[in-house]
Amino acid sequence: MVIFDIKNLNTWFDSTQALKSVSMQVLANEILSIIGPSNSGKTTFLRMLNRLNDLNPHFKMNGDVRFDGEDIRKVDVELLRRKIGMVFALPLPLPLSIFDNVAYGMRMAGIKNRKCLAQVVENALKQAYLWEEVKDRLAESAFKLSGGQQQRLCIARTLAVEPDVILFDEPCSGLDPISTAKVEDAMVKLKEKYTIVLVTNNVKQAARVGDRTAFFLSGELIELDKTDKIFTVPQDKRTDGYIRGKFG
Repeated sequence: MVIFDIKNLNTWFDSTQALKSVSMQVLANEILSIIGPSNSGKTTFLRMLNRLNDLNPHFKMNGDVRFDGEDIRKVDVELLRRKIGMVFALPLPLPLSIFDNVAYGMRMAGIKNRKCLAQVVENALKQAYLWEEVKDRLAESAFKLSGGQQQRLCIARTLAVEPDVILFDEPCSGLDPISTAKVEDAMVKLKEKYTIVLVTNNVKQAARVGDRTAFFLSGELIELDKTDKIFTVPQDKRTDGYIRGKFG
């Protein structure tokens, strides 16, 4: 099943073109890894999927981008961002308790029942592989958590509002190997229920978790294929060069 269908996408910030004639699909319940050097358009592409680029007054785009068959520019932006959650490179917990961080989105949606909130918070923390570490300290400030725990808390906060898609923008860039492994374990498990798009500068991470991998270079989609093929028999020599560390 196709979740995103993108045809001839072009984007600009003022006169600088960030994405050039990108056409691709994102499939249901897959982890799509997106790799490429800096300024290749990876994050612009990711933020386009839930229209975060629209917050920049200098941004413009053309082409056809459909989410579940609908033109994303015609979908209510608040509804779109509820369905397409995002986890950023740096964890951004709210200045609230661990519990209230996860419950925040539900409360904003008008859910007040404490029993209902408690169950959703527990489920979200379990899915983010954090419950066992925090279940006895839910009233503590989220800022007391380690960096890796804060990132998994942000994942739980995204999951609590039950999106269809989760976008990850270099979620492990500031984490140690143990915390990175826990986030990756969570992603692999989450794809059973969610579609995941992962932008990463770590090609080994892309190889570990991605079902398919897309390679971007200078705003162009150079190659998209099953991850094992991209990393063993890429069709484009530029893909091979990037994976082998010859540039980037």
